[in-house]
Amino acid sequence: MGDRRTSVTWLAGVLDEAAEAVGHALAAAPDWGEAGTRPGQHHSDLLADRAGVEVLCRAGLGVLSEESGHAGADSPVTVVFDPLDGSTNASRRLSWWAVSLCAVDENGPAVALVVDLRHGTRWDAVRGSGARRDGEAIRASRCRELSQAIVGLNGVPVGHGGWAQYRALGAAALDLCAVADGTLDGYLDCTTDELGVWDYLGAALVCREAGASITDVFGRDLVVLDHVARRTPVAGATGELMTALAALHPREQ
Repeated sequence: MGDRRTSVTWLAGVLDEAAEAVGHALAAAPDWGEAGTRPGQHHSDLLADRAGVEVLCRAGLGVLSEESGHAGADSPVTVVFDPLDGSTNASRRLSWWAVSLCAVDENGPAVALVVDLRHGTRWDAVRGSGARRDGEAIRASRCRELSQAIVGLNGVPVGHGGWAQYRALGAAALDLCAVADGTLDGYLDCTTDELGVWDYLGAALVCREAGASITDVFGRDLVVLDHVARRTPVAGATGELMTALAALHPREQ
């Protein structure tokens, strides 16, 4: 028999179990403030991390978590895990925060799950099998023109980029899933190398399986299983829009 850890069906079940554990842990969270361990780390981050990592390690998977780094078994699959993307939003009662998980095998991202922990909306994707929102197949919008695009931003752009409208919502995983399902047309990280792989990888698979385009502004591989590495993602409903947005990054001006 083969290693069950390489089964996408089995992996999807484990990711679901881990996300559920995170949700239960946060439902009982007594303190959503900063933990004082490092800048931007909240008690809720640590609580969510413990809950999710326990499930993933018990399943025999490797883990790369924003909060606790590398953990788990020597495994053919590593789960890139952001236990609470948008923790500042959560601490301020802004309703845009999520758990993000992406199982990566020798061929790259294989299975992804992003769950909006405030509203319960779920995005999932399996490599080569499409993407879904709450069980329904999704496709990115067909927007090609920047002047018609509603764009999600992280960081501060250099002036108005020529888009129709923009939103700065504060959780990259959810922003990118919004590109995947057509809620937004594009996304641009206006910072330079501030996002870790856990911030975007699960949603990147959702985007690609929904027909959207996503890359690093500077052309580097987005799939990097390194806790120190940072990237600058840009996404568009179409390749044309993604390229137009990438040209607006402050370093490109």
